[in-house]
Amino acid sequence: MKHKLLFVLAGIISAQTLIAQQSRTITIREAIDLTLAYSKTLQTDKTKIEAATLAVKEAYEKRLPEAGVTASYLYLPFQPNINLQTGSDTGRAGSAPKVNQVMYGVASVSVPVYTGGRLKYGIESAKYLEEAIKLDAENNRDQVILNVVYACINLYKAYTAIGLVKENLAQSQQRLKDFTNLEKNGLLPRNDLMKAELQSSNIELALLDAESNYTIASVNMNLMMGLAEQTKLIPDRNGLALPTTIKTLEQYENEALQIRKDIGALQFRKKAAGVEINTVKSNYYPSIAFTGGYIAANIPGFVTITNAVNVGLGIKYDFSSLWKTNTKIQQAQLKVQQLQLNQEMLNDQIRQQINQAYQAYLVSVKKIDVYEKSVLQATENYRVTKNKYDNSIATTTELLDADVALLQTKLSVTNSKADSFLAYNKLLQLTGSLQ
Repeated sequence: MKHKLLFVLAGIISAQTLIAQQSRTITIREAIDLTLAYSKTLQTDKTKIEAATLAVKEAYEKRLPEAGVTASYLYLPFQPNINLQTGSDTGRAGSAPKVNQVMYGVASVSVPVYTGGRLKYGIESAKYLEEAIKLDAENNRDQVILNVVYACINLYKAYTAIGLVKENLAQSQQRLKDFTNLEKNGLLPRNDLMKAELQSSNIELALLDAESNYTIASVNMNLMMGLAEQTKLIPDRNGLALPTTIKTLEQYENEALQIRKDIGALQFRKKAAGVEINTVKSNYYPSIAFTGGYIAANIPGFVTITNAVNVGLGIKYDFSSLWKTNTKIQQAQLKVQQLQLNQEMLNDQIRQQINQAYQAYLVSVKKIDVYEKSVLQATENYRVTKNKYDNSIATTTELLDADVALLQTKLSVTNSKADSFLAYNKLLQLTGSLQ
């Protein structure tokens, strides 16, 4: 029994270790798909769209007939005075029937015939607002996609940095071994050995920072995608290709003004506000409805009514609308003006954003060329310095500085390519074409 318990515990520990070490290669496309399916923001937007769709349905249902049934039973504790205006003797007070209870029921149906356009405008407004909310959801979807791209770039930077720093650390540790042997044989000053040890320690610290950044980036992505936090994500760099050609600044601006989802949503809201003006104006007109009903009543000892079917037209008009509606119209018109100003402000903001993103992308591409040249220069500088050091022409400090410069340029060129990819996707997102 004791051995079985140990076996079970060992199995649990092994399973937990396996879970903790599970890893998967993730592409940007996979990360986007997983996040879109898991995102709480998009799920909330879905409920908003469903609510807007139901609002449209509710607006249509207002055109349907209204029907209701009312029934009552009344007990009369005191004898009422009944005077029947029939001209017969039964109308005398002394011969009036004794009534102590009343029962009646009414069934009614009302079908709107004319409402001054309120129903029509209500449906139209609800449809515009539904389209606006759908575009809001698409705009949020683009932002979620861009957030995934940000997360993937951070993961890629951290993962690549670990590889470069580990490679540099291995070289530094090998150099430290060589220096230690030289120092033991009296061929290297103790101070130079200490410089090499200090550099190796600094590289180890850099590796710790890189591993920490990778862990944080991996956890953040796992939470975004709905994966287990301990999942080790390995970024796939195949999706980080940059475009060979790009459009002009004017083309991006015009495209943004035509297809940006937030502009479209604002336009639909402006249309809904315009419809609201007509809705308010409809208060000037009466409402006409076709009505029908059935009445049944029973007053024991007095009267029984059945089969009292009635049909007709009902007209309703609120005279107070003549002096109350004008203010509401002005309020609705101000709302349209505010939305128009918001759209103009948004257009200016979009032009500014596109300009900044476009320039940022151009600069990022130029930085790649500069850093790639820097890598070649740093590589050659390290080679020359190493040869000089081997021939006792260069100092240990110069060799270590050349090594650090080479590592920094390698990290810079990797980060510059990732930043350029991110800048391009930011430009697409601001244009409204990030898919």
